[in-house]
Amino acid sequence: MQYRRGGAVAVAGLVAGVVAGASGCVSSGAAAEDAASGDVVGRLHRAADTLFAAGSSRAQTSMEMATGGTRVTIRGEGVYDYRRQLGELRVVLPQDPTGVSEHRPITELLAPGALFMKNRGAGVPADKWVRVDTATLADGNLVTGGATDPFAAAELLRGVQEASYVGREEVAGVAVHHYRGIADLALAARGATAGNRASLAAAAEGFATARVPFDVYLDDQARIRKLRHRFSFVNSGRAGVVAVASTVLLYDFGAPVVVRLPESRDIYAGRIAE
Repeated sequence: MQYRRGGAVAVAGLVAGVVAGASGCVSSGAAAEDAASGDVVGRLHRAADTLFAAGSSRAQTSMEMATGGTRVTIRGEGVYDYRRQLGELRVVLPQDPTGVSEHRPITELLAPGALFMKNRGAGVPADKWVRVDTATLADGNLVTGGATDPFAAAELLRGVQEASYVGREEVAGVAVHHYRGIADLALAARGATAGNRASLAAAAEGFATARVPFDVYLDDQARIRKLRHRFSFVNSGRAGVVAVASTVLLYDFGAPVVVRLPESRDIYAGRIAE
């Protein structure tokens, strides 16, 4: 905020105005910081409800996995309807280690308790969908599909046990409040909506630990703009624990979302390779 003095006669009044204006700005900023830093755990517990109220948004996802010195990243982009808990993502897998060929992008439809995938590969016909009951997956589909369901990610914050306010930052040009803490999957499952309850309960049993570190960034309307979880699970058949970092970016709130779930005749009924 900048001011210039116009003349000697007006100096006194102008200085008084500048002081009053500056004081008001500082007070307003301090009030915003106080509001953001007060009752941090309660604020994060309500983050999923705030998304529900927002209705919908566009989303970008990334999932980074590291094991045995190798790191791969899976990226996705799409839309999500928080009230119906329906979303569509286009997920791009990394190149093969040889770099010879690329996987076709996978279309994923996210629904309460279910994940639908097209272009899944592994012998599935190109015109068929694969349906997975997320409650049957050891991780509740928090990582299996290569992208974390945005609303499930938000509902995981219902299990926040400890958190702190980091400070004011910026995400994609938007001013946000940064929080960091630990969420418990079992606690989150107990507080989740019916569509995510069984999946989060499965994840609480399937991961190496039910405690999930996170960083979340809320805008001034308390909407999630960025959420990063760090999961870990035992690598079946091999020694060691796999570290997975899942990030969701949300923007363009209120964007139109049209998701049509496949008819039963369009769902592949054969055996699917892992």
